[in-house]
Amino acid sequence: MKKIFATAVIVMAFMLSATAQIQTPQASPKAVIEQTVGLTTVKIDYSRPSARGRSVYGELVPFGRLWRTGANANTIVTFSDDVLIGGKSLSAGSYALYTQPKADTWDVIFYTDTNNWGLPEKWDEKKEAVRVPVKPEFLNRNVETLTIGLNALENDYGFLEIAWEKTMVALKIEVPTKATALKSIDEAMSGPTQGAYFAAAQYFYQSNADMNKALTWINAGIDKTPKGEETPFYMLRQKSLIQAKLGDKKGAIETAKLSLQGAEKAKNADYIKMNKDSINEWGKK
Repeated sequence: MKKIFATAVIVMAFMLSATAQIQTPQASPKAVIEQTVGLTTVKIDYSRPSARGRSVYGELVPFGRLWRTGANANTIVTFSDDVLIGGKSLSAGSYALYTQPKADTWDVIFYTDTNNWGLPEKWDEKKEAVRVPVKPEFLNRNVETLTIGLNALENDYGFLEIAWEKTMVALKIEVPTKATALKSIDEAMSGPTQGAYFAAAQYFYQSNADMNKALTWINAGIDKTPKGEETPFYMLRQKSLIQAKLGDKKGAIETAKLSLQGAEKAKNADYIKMNKDSINEWGKK
């Protein structure tokens, strides 16, 4: 009898140990996305349900009701800086993402309480940091698994996209790139390096800001080239672009030729092609 009992204990212990080691996939896998928009980091942490033959909007996700916008725990969106959501201010921090889908419009909500499993037991309007109406877009393809991401990225904004089945909503998120960049430029200019001058000039060029100031900075960066060394060809390339934008095509061509020489010495095929293309383009009458 003692042997039977001992054997049963051993078998039970083995079964418990085996059970503890079993790993199975989640029905709605977890996803974490981190995207830089301009100079702002946006992180999305959510679980991704799949349709699996079910009709999503109007049935699985009823129209007019609040939706957790994902599965399992809250979908959480985190911003490293203050942003604008649909033109409304939202402070840096983490928010639960909820939506209220309707046939012709959605409400997208950033909720300050992120510790709920799904919807809060009691909805508190005071915890709605931002609520924005968005028109849904109807896709010509089927999205089987809920997908949330950031696309159509520019220096100053990107679009938070929620896509599932054949519906997508895209919400514009504006980030403070210009203010952050100008602040860093001002700080760097108190004792600028060659790289700081280049970065400042490049940003002004890309942002269509003051081209004369951009030219001043790139020239200052070029002047910081150590004696006996050649000016970096990428800096000369940037100067030629600024000159062209200022309307000085002759000066731009001369500078591009210098950049081309440096690129050829460095065997940089990309800069060789870009300079040759620009010289041909600017030389046309």
